[in-house]
Amino acid sequence: MKKSILHLLFVLLCFCVSNTIAQDLTQQIIPNRSNSLAQQQKPYVILISADGFRADFTDKYQAKHLRKLSNDGVTAAYMLPSFPSLTFPNHYSIVTGMYPAHHGLVDNSFYDAQRQESYGMGNKKAVADGSWYGGTPLWVLAEQQQMISASFYWVASESNIQGTLPTYYYNYNDKIDIDTRIKTVKNWLQLSEDKRPHMITFYFPEVDHEAHTYGPDSKETEEAVHFVDNSIGKLVATVDSLHLPVNFVFVSDHGMTKVEYEHPMLLPKAIDPEKFIIPRGDALLQLYAKDKKDIKPTYEALKKEAVDFDVYLKKNIPSRWHYGKKDDKYNRVGDILLVPHLPKVFGITGKSTTPGKHGFDPAIEDMHATFFAWGPAFKPQTKIDGFENVNIYPMISKILGLEYSHKIDGKLKVLDTILKK
Repeated sequence: MKKSILHLLFVLLCFCVSNTIAQDLTQQIIPNRSNSLAQQQKPYVILISADGFRADFTDKYQAKHLRKLSNDGVTAAYMLPSFPSLTFPNHYSIVTGMYPAHHGLVDNSFYDAQRQESYGMGNKKAVADGSWYGGTPLWVLAEQQQMISASFYWVASESNIQGTLPTYYYNYNDKIDIDTRIKTVKNWLQLSEDKRPHMITFYFPEVDHEAHTYGPDSKETEEAVHFVDNSIGKLVATVDSLHLPVNFVFVSDHGMTKVEYEHPMLLPKAIDPEKFIIPRGDALLQLYAKDKKDIKPTYEALKKEAVDFDVYLKKNIPSRWHYGKKDDKYNRVGDILLVPHLPKVFGITGKSTTPGKHGFDPAIEDMHATFFAWGPAFKPQTKIDGFENVNIYPMISKILGLEYSHKIDGKLKVLDTILKK
């Protein structure tokens, strides 16, 4: 009996230790950086993402703080995600101004034939490897021009991209409570002017998690929306108390919809899994041929089998997705794509999946994301139509006075009208 208790205590101790090691809670600081004198005079931007915060959630769930802040500032009818409407591709599109096929994160999980490696959002080593990422994220752009940046989470913010990380950042974890995170932002903004970040990113996972698990119409999703809303209220009040020219941009990466989750579609019979690399997917299935000669016959067979899904070769992917052969800069889009018809999704094992999903055509209303902005740079009480998320990058660059010469997909003219002259 005593041995059993000791064994149990040992197992629990090992679990606690391994869990602590797995989640790094410490702030990472890159030494010997300072704002230039010119950058010390610039305003501030806090770019906030609430993952999965669908365009209608603010009104649907009566998010009082966001309703007031957005009504006082700028409200877009919606923001259009890039294809595919998934977390990693879209967070990175927002901070690079580039479509996924142009910046390289074409999916949450994908295969790179040239590298003969797979990238997956759950693969910490790959996520932290800056060589996977194209484009120049806003924090890299800022640091290259001697403007200090900080990140309390964002896709790729813990990756050494072009040899540059944010000056202050955290490796992603789910253990740091919201009050500590808000206090950290306040501490950053109270640093001396030469060390104070002017470009800050901040991320909320809660809405996406609950909407996936329980569906977008659930009480759990409503509670997650209220958590984000109350947290925004605290964050804004805390930052406003410092009397600095801080601009807030509140976005989401995509929306969320209900699917037939109890009986997902199996892998079509036309696909021989021995002949293709098939990363995990449900709203989008990518097939990478081990031998190119297998592409055409498999595609033709899939066309005959397709009832509840569309099948594409790279050359016939809809041009409005900016995802086809001509756009695939890094050759990371699958040789064959399968896109289910809502409310159908793929579930290769045949087991029940989760009731909330995203990743579908961005034009579908339930995939639409949120955009609000307020602060001294923005016109008050301004309503605008929907727009593509790649247009945030040039807007924030203008607010911060950051210059760029590389090619992006976003256009300043799209959002220039919401800025004060």
